[in-house]
Amino acid sequence: MDKQYSYTDFMKAMGQTGKESSAEKLLNEIYLDMFLNVVHREQRSYRLLELIDEALDRKDRKAFNEYTNVLLQLKS
Repeated sequence: MDKQYSYTDFMKAMGQTGKESSAEKLLNEIYLDMFLNVVHREQRSYRLLELIDEALDRKDRKAFNEYTNVLLQLKS
């Protein structure tokens, strides 16, 4: 999901005469990739919060610290 898009690629797509749809396709692909990244991050955050709650219920300090660190890294 972490595709790298360059300004040059975008400008090439924009500059092609009669090929405006290729620029639109590139933009749509970029927006879709960004959307999927946000959804994936939110799902991971939600799952980590569930795991943190379970670790607290079990009084498992090691698991709690591990999941909390992963969540902090995800949010930074």
